[in-house]
Amino acid sequence: MHRLLFWIAFGLSAAACQPAQDEVRWTPQQEALIRTLSPLPSPPVDPANRYAQHPKARHLGQYLFFEPRLSGNGKFSCASCHNPALGWSDGKAQAVGLKTGTRNSPTLWNVAHQRWLFWDGRSDTLWGQALQPLESTLEMDGDRLKVAHLIGSDPALRSAYEHIFGRFPDLRDRQRFPSSGKPMPDQLQDPRHLAWSQMAPVDQHVVNQVVANVGKTLEAYQRQIVSRPAPFDTFAEGLQTQDKAKQVALSLEAQKGLRIFIGRGQCILCHTGPVMSDFEFHNIGLPKVGKGPVDMGRFDGITALRTELFTGAGPFSDVPPDHARNDKLLYLTQQENNHGEFKTPTLRNIAQTAPYMHDGRFASLEQVLAFYAAPANAPAVGRREDTLQDLKLSAEDLLQLKAFLESLSGPTLPASLTQQPPAPAP
Repeated sequence: MHRLLFWIAFGLSAAACQPAQDEVRWTPQQEALIRTLSPLPSPPVDPANRYAQHPKARHLGQYLFFEPRLSGNGKFSCASCHNPALGWSDGKAQAVGLKTGTRNSPTLWNVAHQRWLFWDGRSDTLWGQALQPLESTLEMDGDRLKVAHLIGSDPALRSAYEHIFGRFPDLRDRQRFPSSGKPMPDQLQDPRHLAWSQMAPVDQHVVNQVVANVGKTLEAYQRQIVSRPAPFDTFAEGLQTQDKAKQVALSLEAQKGLRIFIGRGQCILCHTGPVMSDFEFHNIGLPKVGKGPVDMGRFDGITALRTELFTGAGPFSDVPPDHARNDKLLYLTQQENNHGEFKTPTLRNIAQTAPYMHDGRFASLEQVLAFYAAPANAPAVGRREDTLQDLKLSAEDLLQLKAFLESLSGPTLPASLTQQPPAPAP
């Protein structure tokens, strides 16, 4: 009898040493890769904006983010295309402002981590990026003179501005500072371009400084759009601390998807680090859709960046051109392989931000994963990257990957961060 009990106990002990049927076993190498994906750190500080951490700049930026008076017709704000309720995008294939654009509105989740802004990387500062949609004739169609006059003529806005940046310039002389105007190199006969071009360079500089400061407040606010810990992060912490209770935050299906993500799926080659983006540009072989011109992506983005005024090396940056943060601009070169490249998007909160790709061609995660299961090799322009291969992923593999991607969504931000404050100043 004692011998029988011994063998029963031995058998139970041996069984406990075996991986359970509902458990994924991780190698040390896999655990090391998972540790590179979590937790999400605080956004890096960009010295090109000395006001990025200023609490009053954050508050004013939040107010302006939701302010339609920045647009040409008073109907659009930044939040029109970056709606907090829609994953800081707009749920549309292409952005719709004054007109319909050609690209999808990228999410603002963790935007302060980005090295380059826009799908084509035509901006290298978050404060400079914020100003381009404001003046785009497709989007908000505002103009910098109108924005400057708005700040100067609204007592609450002016007071909030002066508490951050000091005395507001005197713009009352409408001969020197017309009511409306902006540079429009593609529309030289537009009255707004003519008004701007006739201004003295010193007066243009004054207005540009005000507008650059507006952009810097918008960056200060957007730096707070940071994703909260998701089920995956709880799992990753549990894996590192060997806390089984935390590991169950990730379903078995999602754990299998994670194993594919860091392994034979090769997703981690581009979706690296806690933001799950390498912040760089790739041509994944997407065929052309529609009858419009081919989107050259990063190739044209580099051209636009070279002529952009509001950069880290420009006259309104808070660091000199030779500062180390501008090295990426100094060594930036335009090459043939930039044709048809677009920035790797973050996967954080990816389930909230449909539709997908730079042109919003895929309505669901299922469609995205189906593309990667058998990627096309008919790029609209350029050459598809060699790293993108047909991996023969099964339907079950794709379901597991989808479960993992869905585990990257964390709680929403508090309402205090997702709506316009009552006033421009706290």
